[in-house]
Amino acid sequence: MPRIALATYDPGDRPGKDRDLPVLVRALREAGADAEARYWDDPAADWAGYDLVVIRSTWDYSWRAGEFGAWVERVGGLTRLANPAAVVRWNSDKRYLGELAAAGVPTVETRYIAPGEPAELPGGHEYVIKPTSGAGARFAARYTPDRHGTAVRQLARMHAEGFTAMVQPYLRNIDVSGERALQFFGGRLLHASRKGAVLAPGTPYDAEKVAHPELEPWQPTDTELAVAEKALASVPGSPGLLYARVDLVDGEDGLPG
Repeated sequence: MPRIALATYDPGDRPGKDRDLPVLVRALREAGADAEARYWDDPAADWAGYDLVVIRSTWDYSWRAGEFGAWVERVGGLTRLANPAAVVRWNSDKRYLGELAAAGVPTVETRYIAPGEPAELPGGHEYVIKPTSGAGARFAARYTPDRHGTAVRQLARMHAEGFTAMVQPYLRNIDVSGERALQFFGGRLLHASRKGAVLAPGTPYDAEKVAHPELEPWQPTDTELAVAEKALASVPGSPGLLYARVDLVDGEDGLPG
């Protein structure tokens, strides 16, 4: 009977947001596995005692990126980790977009501003600021050029906390066609979904956002599937992936990337 741990986060005194976790644990047990959910930062967890550790919903990782990275390395050295530690490290910092772009994958034009670098922001179009390590639209905001002062204050706050910022043009097609997420398991498309725009104009960067507004099932187009498959093929160590998600939005040319 294989022992499987589903790594999740500790919600403290609030209800956990991973509503499917108990269902998955139960399904694994019914399939013959000795499965359980464990907080990734539980000091009492014996990770070496599991045959497989699946990173399921470690959703507070971006607040503690250094600590999480060290945990990934440690667990990856003790047992089989899904996905592999090297891929998790690579994926936890969105500067990987530069590598995907270099491999010919259509990506959103992105500039990075690290702590100590000047706050050179766009002056002629709407743009988005968010951290390179983030989830759930945390520290993400949408700006017009006339809100330059607020954007600079956001950068100062992020830099004070050690975050590198990424600055991208706001793609207005997301207000029309939304954002599509293609989910792959074992290298094959399992399902896809579409959600509406997350960042409303004027929403404070430190406000809690609805991460998946107007979520609905989606049938990917051939073009979307081709872009997603090219992105997956460009991931270092991609043959070892158990699961992956590729997010797509339409650029100014109407094509997904």
